[in-house]
Amino acid sequence: MFKTFINAWKVKDIRTKMLFTLLLIVVYRFGSFIPIPGVNAAVMAQNIQNYDLLGFLNLFSGGSLSQFSLFAMGISPYITGSIIVQLLTIAIPALERLSKEDDGRQKIERITRYVGIGLAAIQSISIIVTLTNVTSVDILKKLNFFGVESTIYTYITIGICATAGTAFLMWMGERITEKGIGNGISMLIFASIVSSVPDVVVRIFRYTEIFPWATVEVTQSGTYGMIQWWKPLVAILVTAILVVGICLVDKAVRRIPVQYAKRVVGRKLYGGQSTHIPMKANANGVMPLIFAMTLLQVPAMIAQFWSNQDAGFPKFVKTYLSSSSSNVAGIIIYNVLYGLLIIGFAYFYSTISFNSVEISKNLQQNGGFIPGIRPGKPTSDYLQKKSNRLTLFGAIYLCLIAIIPSILLNVLKIDLLSHFGATSILIMVSVALEITEQLDSLLLMRHYKGFLG
Repeated sequence: MFKTFINAWKVKDIRTKMLFTLLLIVVYRFGSFIPIPGVNAAVMAQNIQNYDLLGFLNLFSGGSLSQFSLFAMGISPYITGSIIVQLLTIAIPALERLSKEDDGRQKIERITRYVGIGLAAIQSISIIVTLTNVTSVDILKKLNFFGVESTIYTYITIGICATAGTAFLMWMGERITEKGIGNGISMLIFASIVSSVPDVVVRIFRYTEIFPWATVEVTQSGTYGMIQWWKPLVAILVTAILVVGICLVDKAVRRIPVQYAKRVVGRKLYGGQSTHIPMKANANGVMPLIFAMTLLQVPAMIAQFWSNQDAGFPKFVKTYLSSSSSNVAGIIIYNVLYGLLIIGFAYFYSTISFNSVEISKNLQQNGGFIPGIRPGKPTSDYLQKKSNRLTLFGAIYLCLIAIIPSILLNVLKIDLLSHFGATSILIMVSVALEITEQLDSLLLMRHYKGFLG
């Protein structure tokens, strides 16, 4: 990987792309510290720590939500909007026909942007209103517009600023995809998660008992103490195992052989070559894990809005639907539900992203066939069977990397990785591998151009 980056840096065109990407990431990080008028950032940060869902959104915004800065909503509304539009494309025939037109993809992307901007406005105002009402704490700062002091103007200001920040991030993501390295949206999420790594490193060097300068820290339970010397070692070991496993599975591909029949067109002979259809072992990526995690956090989010936390519903959620539950039965129930949701969403997302009938039709139209499989429906059934098996493997793989490390760290009471778990590590490693592959392809393309030139 490092050799690829060094070789890419020596090429002027690729170096320009890399510097352009780094420049926009720096702009993104600077924007994460520009406060939105009308919000008490200190009070906001204290209350966000009490809500798991907001903590999850805070991670994907690079800590901007806790400060409620210009990029507080991050790129999450655009991702949610793209998921909604994808689902509607399947459910609504008009959108499905639009997606198959020549310029339909651009129209779908435009609709996705509008949905993302609308979600950013709704989400930003909803978070402020909900936290203000539930916590009974004045999170707002009154703004004086034209001599009129009113909360409605504060809400309007917050909504406009947060929406503008998300729209600007969408624009930056598109520019990175067009003129930089890697997928722009993935790069912004990658930068958000990586920004949490220094905090973990600082905690290790500041609070581990083997260092002479170590001091006490405040844990999630409210007690004080130092981090025992073996906990950072276990956390690093778990992270290393996750990285190795993710790299192995991310590179794994099931190759379906394809043979093209020979055709005579005029005086020339076409076809006859052999190729393959690459099917990744985990084609769905991290999406099933994100869907399952978000859905499981919704009951906890609703329960935390109860004024009486000892009531039936909040107590049930804290016992059986919380990742930090101390009850053995609760831990088992939560992780079983988590695993079932991951598997269910994996198959659901696979039906959206993989169309075996369309692939079979394209093969038949181009004179291609899978050896030993008849063209048409038998080919689509064969591809769907292979896809289902790979989906099951990918779902089990996601369950293993999401559940086992969390249980291990929870049992050993190691919260060093509380800022980012298996999902975040999976995203970071996947994006890093994607960037490496793109740099390799750019270097290969330049090599062939120079050779032919």
